Amino acid sequence: MSVPESFTCHVPDEAIADLKQRLARTRLPDQAPGEPWSLGTEVDYLAGLIAYWRDGFDWRRQEAALNAFPQIRLRLGEVDLHALHVPGKGPSPRPLLLCHGWPGSVFEFLDIIPRLTDPARFGGDPAQSFTVVAPSLPGYGLSFRPGQTRFGVEEIADTVADLMAALGYDRYFVQGGDWGAFVGTRLAHRYPGRVRGLHLNMLPLRRDGTAAEDATPEERAHFDRLALWLKEEIGYQWIQGTKPQTLAFALTDSPAGLAAWIVEKFRSWSDCGGTIESAIDRDRMLGNIALYWFTGAIGSSFYPYYARMHRGWPIPDGGTIDVPTAHAAFPAEMVRPPRSLAEKVFTDIRRWTVMPKGGHFAALEQPELLAQDLTAFAAEL
Repeated sequence: MSVPESFTCHVPDEAIADLKQRLARTRLPDQAPGEPWSLGTEVDYLAGLIAYWRDGFDWRRQEAALNAFPQIRLRLGEVDLHALHVPGKGPSPRPLLLCHGWPGSVFEFLDIIPRLTDPARFGGDPAQSFTVVAPSLPGYGLSFRPGQTRFGVEEIADTVADLMAALGYDRYFVQGGDWGAFVGTRLAHRYPGRVRGLHLNMLPLRRDGTAAEDATPEERAHFDRLALWLKEEIGYQWIQGTKPQTLAFALTDSPAGLAAWIVEKFRSWSDCGGTIESAIDRDRMLGNIALYWFTGAIGSSFYPYYARMHRGWPIPDGGTIDVPTAHAAFPAEMVRPPRSLAEKVFTDIRRWTVMPKGGHFAALEQPELLAQDLTAFAAEL
């Protein structure tokens, strides 16, 4: 384990020029029949996004937004782990581990971090501030290098636990969605003494089975939604979980292909009403995509899917999560189990907030609502 060193992100000018040249040479497919987006990313939308990415998008501005926060890098096992480490402004900031998912990155957190570290700036109580640690998960973005060992949820959880220990945090709060929710839940299961509270905007419950004979109407509705989602929405999981290397060739070589693969998820999983930019800022979304491009990390980012499909569930059969837990239930989240099912795994649910708006990318879509709920949960504890 190494000593944390200060880090600043800087992409070489040559890499930016190469990206623009590749975007200029994009060869688009024809538009498939049927309703736009019904068979995947719409051609006209992507053509417009590519043109903007090439001629209007300013990577240096997004890079500066990232570099506005203190960052570190340290060696943990086989990974040079990158993280934002932002001290709280208040009398006694509480340590908080923020974990992103796929196809996200630390860019998800740039708008929520100030609300957590400096609540007084937004009309909140400075006594409720957090010191935020937001790592690029191993294999993602600035925590990737070619040839690096691939990690599943279990190894990622162990690595971020080591990160918090290296920074001197023995007890801390954890917040996560997508793979971040899996990582946080695994942390709470494996290291319950370290997790003061677990806040999730996605519940990582098993996604198999059917409603029991005595299931409530709410539970039956959940399993009906789940069956439809498993039929129509998880093709990406099968390819990323079985033949990730093959897909990596295309998305590592073509920025247009990379954008098409990722923006379809931003549209499908956000509360955008069909228009991505109504929920997620276009520049922030492209900053996230560009980070995958410049780091070449899209292939390694698939590995948690491969590990998930070739291992048992990250929480062993019969295992429970017994630390204080909160769930922010956003209406456009892709899988929304009812509380009655969540309580079979999470035995100490202290807070369950039904949100008025928002989807899978909660920190990007609704940073204020997510920060408020997380702060209220921590205050209750």
